[in-house]
Amino acid sequence: MKLLNKIRSFSFSKPDHLAYISPTEEITYGELWRHSEQIAAFLLQENFDRHLPIIVYGHMDASMIESFLGCVKAGFSYIPVDVSIPIERIGKILTSSQAELIINTTKEELVLDDFTVTILNYENLLAEPFLHQEVDPANWVTGGENFYIIYTSGSTGNPKGVQISAHNLQSFVDWMVEDFPLKGNLRFLNQAPYSFDLSVMDLYPALASGGTIFAITKEMIARPKLLFEALAKSKTGVWTSTPSFVQMCLMDPSFTDELLPELRVFLFCGEILPVSICRQLKERFPKAQIFNTYGPTEATVAVTSIEVTDEILESCQNLPIGRPKGDTRILIVDENDAAVQPGEKGEMIIVGPSVSKGYLGEQELTDKSFFLIHGEQAYRTGDAAYMDEQGIIFYKGRIDFQIKLHGYRMELEEIEHYITNCQYVKSAAVIPIYQNEKIEYLLAAIIPENHEFEKEYQLTNAIKKELKEVIPAYMIPRKFSYYKELPMTSNGKMDRKKFREMVVQ
Repeated sequence: MKLLNKIRSFSFSKPDHLAYISPTEEITYGELWRHSEQIAAFLLQENFDRHLPIIVYGHMDASMIESFLGCVKAGFSYIPVDVSIPIERIGKILTSSQAELIINTTKEELVLDDFTVTILNYENLLAEPFLHQEVDPANWVTGGENFYIIYTSGSTGNPKGVQISAHNLQSFVDWMVEDFPLKGNLRFLNQAPYSFDLSVMDLYPALASGGTIFAITKEMIARPKLLFEALAKSKTGVWTSTPSFVQMCLMDPSFTDELLPELRVFLFCGEILPVSICRQLKERFPKAQIFNTYGPTEATVAVTSIEVTDEILESCQNLPIGRPKGDTRILIVDENDAAVQPGEKGEMIIVGPSVSKGYLGEQELTDKSFFLIHGEQAYRTGDAAYMDEQGIIFYKGRIDFQIKLHGYRMELEEIEHYITNCQYVKSAAVIPIYQNEKIEYLLAAIIPENHEFEKEYQLTNAIKKELKEVIPAYMIPRKFSYYKELPMTSNGKMDRKKFREMVVQ
């Protein structure tokens, strides 16, 4: 596989160059390759079923990356599982994947009652007998074989395992390295846990380009003082995160190019990127380029991109997600799967080599969303969008993220977009409030910008006045509440479940 060959070449051509840095450890390309060879040799000796994936359990450590590579060198796919994932959910992943082995990269014991599964500690895989063994590349995962499987939330409450093949991943990595300014021994910020596919956007492009991964942990995110101390030493050149995470950092006035003088590229994915965030980043990091990207886990991280220029910020209230990568097509269709006209909204269908083969062991779910178009794998996203005359795509929210209130059908994300654009608002979320299983009204929860109003009702009136200029009255939430911060998930996205519990109390 081209990706593994790239990493191997760096391990020989610059073995002392750092591949990974965290506040507690550093490893070189030589060490990364050597340790992953030892893990692969161990796994091959044990004769586990190579058709079944291996779960790698841990949090943002070099040992996780070494284990990932060790698995795929031995012909196994891996499932990344972060320590923040509840034991009950790990049990569901075990049941779904039928995994026989878990590699525990933490120092803590992992107890899984009621499951017959082998749990091996990372240190035991680096056994002396395998110290200088080299694994035959003929064993490597390749082509259509699964490289990794990431579990996402399922509508039934059971997680779904998205299968990403070596071919899928190579398509993504080639695009990242060739189409983005990521060359030149850059340091890549690693904010997302490895069980979240945004992490793939920094992990493998960094290793494929000879760069260095700089990992920040959940403990650092919970303690901003530690986070900013680490960032100041990080020499980060490429920033990859959700918009929510960078918005949290922007709340600190020291988050500027003085803190991160080598930062040249911002890559955003996973959420809608607000215009307001880009304007702040342009002011604080004038030398950096900002890229907005879009893609579901089912199509390998991201499939569209656009550089957010001053011209785009001036002309767009709602940032575009850009154009698809060169080997990929995006079709926008109506409810009958007929192509819509430019400017007309429809559902996005992604067609191309980075589209997954489907959900592991879930044929019925796979058949609902995945299909072939002229021999190419296609994925029905459930995301609404339109394409302008120039072929630039604008995301318009989830097709199933619609509600009906007092007879009106509306999209919550659209309302959030307009509220966030108000001059008095930093960020916002709109929550439907139910009574007797029926939506009674909408509540807007807001982190406000600095303002001159003494009373909250005055601020609310000012926001409503702006909203009346851009959306119908029936779309304006009945109630407004204000907060200093909104809860986030471990993946750096807004935690809507916790938020709903918080505001409905």
